[in-house]
Parts: sequence; C-alpha cells; structure tokens
Amino acid sequence: MNALKTFFLTLGTTLKDFFAHPWAHIKKLKDKPGFNSILASLFSILVGIVVATLLMLIINPTKTFRQDTGILEMLSCGFSSDGYFVQVIYMAAPLLMTGLAVGFAFKTGLFNIGGAGQVVAGGFLALVGAIVFRLPWYVDLMLAAVGGALWGAIPGLFKAFLNVNEVITGIMFNWLGLYLVNLILSNTPVMLANYYGPTTGDRTVGLDIIETLYHSSPILPQWGLNALFPNLNSFELLFLSNSMIIAILIAIVVAIILNKTTFGYELKACGFNKDASDYAGINSKRNIILSMAISGALAGIGGGLFYLSGNDQLVILKTLPSIGFNGIPVALLGFSNPIGIIFSAFFIGYISIGGNNMQPSFATEFVDIVVAVIIYLSAFSLLFKQIIDKYLLTRKKKKAEKPILPAEPKSQPEEALKEGEGQ
Repeated sequence: MNALKTFFLTLGTTLKDFFAHPWAHIKKLKDKPGFNSILASLFSILVGIVVATLLMLIINPTKTFRQDTGILEMLSCGFSSDGYFVQVIYMAAPLLMTGLAVGFAFKTGLFNIGGAGQVVAGGFLALVGAIVFRLPWYVDLMLAAVGGALWGAIPGLFKAFLNVNEVITGIMFNWLGLYLVNLILSNTPVMLANYYGPTTGDRTVGLDIIETLYHSSPILPQWGLNALFPNLNSFELLFLSNSMIIAILIAIVVAIILNKTTFGYELKACGFNKDASDYAGINSKRNIILSMAISGALAGIGGGLFYLSGNDQLVILKTLPSIGFNGIPVALLGFSNPIGIIFSAFFIGYISIGGNNMQPSFATEFVDIVVAVIIYLSAFSLLFKQIIDKYLLTRKKKKAEKPILPAEPKSQPEEALKEGEGQ
C-alpha cells in the first residue's frame, strides 16, 4: 500500500512539474535517443490520415466527417465500446508477431519478406496439432513456432551457403507454403469442416467442434480477461483470448535477447558487417540461419495465435494472408524496436477495425484502400526520421558555430559609484 501511495505521489509531482514548464521538458525530450523515431512515426500516421481523408472527400464528401461513417468513425471506433476494443486486441496480436518477425530480421541485417508463408505454415501445423492430434493450445502454439522456423530457415540456408538474396527466396516460399498447405489440407479429410457435418469443405473445422467432441482444449484461454469486459455479448466474447498477453511477453523477451545478451550482440554484429564478424570469430553462416529461423518462428506463432483463437478457420484459397505482409509496415513504424512494434501493431489493428465500420457509406474496397494508405504511408517513417535527424543536426551545428560575444566592460563611473556605495 505504501509503495502504491509513493508511486501516485511521484506521478503527481512529475505531472505537476511537466505542466508547470512543458516547453522545457519537451526541449529535454528531443535529446533522448528515441525521440526522433517517435516523432517520425507520429508524423507518418498524420500524413496517412490526411491522405485518407482527402480520398474520402473525393469519393463521398457528404459523409466524410460524419461521426458514424467517416474518418471520425475510423479514429474513434476502437475505443467506443468493449466489443470493438476486444476486436482491436484480437487483430493486433498476430500483427505484433509478424511485425516482430520482420523487425528481428531487420536488426540482424536481413529482410524477411516471407512472413506470409511462415504464418500459413505455422497456422497449419498448429491446426494439425489441434484437430488431428487434439493437443492442448500451448503445444499447438509450439508447433506453430516450429512450422514458421522451418519455413524461415530455408531462405536462411540459401543466403548463408549460396549467397542467394533472402527477398527472392522469401517471396518464392510464400507461394510454395500456401500451395503446399492447400494440397495437404485438401487431401486430409479429417481436418475439413464437411467431415463433421453437412457444410462446405473448403476450410478447416471449427475448433469449438473439436473441443466439444473430444473434450480437448485447442482454443486459446481467456485467463480471466472476461472479468475486465463484463459487457461483451456471446459474439464479442469469441474475440477475447490471451493472444495479446502472449505476444507482448514474447516482444519483451525478444527485446532482452537483442539488447542484453551475447547471442543478440553476435546476431546484430553479423547484420552490421558480415566480414568483420567472421574476422572476430563469429560464425556468420550459423547466425544468418538462426536469424531467419527465429524470425520465421515469430511469424509462425502469429499464425498460431490467429487460428487458435477459435474465431477463424484456415481456408483453401489462392491468396496469401494480409497479416504476413502488414508486418512490414508494423516493423517500419516501430523502427524494428520490439517495444515500439507493440504500439505500432495496436495502431494498425485499431484503424483496421475502425475502417471496417465505415460501411455501408464507403464500399469494402474503398475501406481497404483507405486503411492501406495509412498503413503503407507509415512505412515512410524511416525517411521522416532521416529528415528530422538532419534538421536537428543542422540546428545543433549552427548553434555550436555561433560566436560568443565578450561581455562589455563596465564603465568607470559605474564602478566608482558601486565602490562608493560599498563604503
């Protein structure tokens, strides 16, 4: 109780001091290492929202600024009710994992564009464990990590031993993963929905049916989160699980590995300079493979979180899941920092849910365009950061080069007057 009291007293004092001298504190913040990154991300979001608003004004000007249909709905919907907020969390958790996958690879000097295929591979193995072997959810999640790691390690092997660019192999293995999963899934009747009743056979069976029939527990638990959202109806409860908690814990672990361990240092060293790492005795080939495998495992867990929620089924389609590619702007918006990626994933999930609620005033395709504009303009955050860094550096140089004028000497009468006053 005393610790809690001390915390609130300290917080109150800090806030009081900040609002008493806000500009002085802001000027101090600009010297912090991450300030420019945060400012660049916020500017990217602002530009994306402005462009999206202009598009909406062109298409349907009368409803652009209406609270229930336009840009205001997109920006406020996620916090308008418990049900929408839970959907935001549900959407953000797999985005956080795919963003971590891309960000981890970036930190180690690699570009993992194969996240979509790794999501499919991880989600498929998780569903195999849940449906065929009826394993509990945490084992299924481990299988998802294994599936993603295997599908990520193969481009890493090509990069390490044959010097094949990981972007090329990553794109190829996206489609290889999709069609391989489609082939296996269509030839495994026990995994399809029509095996358990008269329904369509183009998707996996719902995990709620498996849970009821075999008394297994493949669906992610809620861990008491339903007590925090007592106003949810039966449909909204389907979106509530521990997925975001797991994703945030993994992000913290990734941050510790990258910044506080020798292993993380070696991985980043290989990314900065492969030849120098070899000269220093670091096995660069092994680290390239491990980097891609870990990155793939993170994306695979994202697929596992998505499908083990029990709300979505793996469908036999000819298109790759968007969460795999949306991990790229999530990572760029968070500057590949695991903690920053938590916030950027939440933002992308937030505007996605808000965009869906702009219908029927704006067609589904237009909503996708608006959301895509905001998402992909966020990828310019790195460019904005460079501009901000250059601007602040120029100001600092000008300030340093500014001549310091000597103090003017005091006149004789003034000095004599002060001596007389002293006497």
